[in-house]
Amino acid sequence: MSTIEERLAAINDQTSHVEAVRTISLFLTELERGTVRAAVRNDMGEWEAQTWVKQAILLAFRLGVLAEFASGSLSFIDKDTIPPRRFRKDESVRIVPGGSSIRRGAYVGKGVVMMPPAFVNVGAYVDQDTMIDSHALVGSCAQIGARVHLSAAAQIGGVLEPVGSLPVIIEDDVIVGGNAGIYEGTIVRSRAVIGAGVVITGSTPVYDAVRSQIYRRNELKALEIPYGAVVIPGSRPLLGKFGEQHQLQIATPVIVKYRDDKTDAATALEQALR
Repeated sequence: MSTIEERLAAINDQTSHVEAVRTISLFLTELERGTVRAAVRNDMGEWEAQTWVKQAILLAFRLGVLAEFASGSLSFIDKDTIPPRRFRKDESVRIVPGGSSIRRGAYVGKGVVMMPPAFVNVGAYVDQDTMIDSHALVGSCAQIGARVHLSAAAQIGGVLEPVGSLPVIIEDDVIVGGNAGIYEGTIVRSRAVIGAGVVITGSTPVYDAVRSQIYRRNELKALEIPYGAVVIPGSRPLLGKFGEQHQLQIATPVIVKYRDDKTDAATALEQALR
């Protein structure tokens, strides 16, 4: 029997719409089971994008037609190939009422709590016991580890295109503060704390005041926030005559410490909320 990757690759102009949609539905089911992911770790522990997975998601958008989806008194219009995902009580996922939505093709592990309103896009992976707070976004293909806390209005970009680009990776036990934004394939290693209001893109230099280092993305490697780093918003002077004349500053993420027992106590999740 052919694999789902082979069946997707076999879709062409002669494939019936019914057969193509059926194959896409099977693919989305594999994503929801976690047996297929948009990014995986190789034997060296490095993250790699799964190009064929992203191509299949783009195919689902291309082949889909607009359809109406009802939810109570509300209605929504989206591609029929990627409808909203529905959950059963025995899946042990808690989605609090109030306007949240999870698209089909997103993996959501047991014990995940989602406060309203929030959104998880297709291809995303959200591991067990993670908290997605109000107004938080998990972008397409973003990979979120276990026991992560995405605070209110945290924005986790995905990266669906280019298909070879790594999506945003948030590893286990990370805390992402309110109104923080992490984009463009940034990797946040386990136990890091991203302070409220920090914005990190792939081209953002991150200054490590503890180790006296500057972390950047290059052609071979994504920007990485080190294990256990505590990152807060900072600023640095804008160089040049105009910047100096007007005393302009550029927003800059700064690592001010590494996680310790005191940090753990300050960021502990309140179990009563679960």
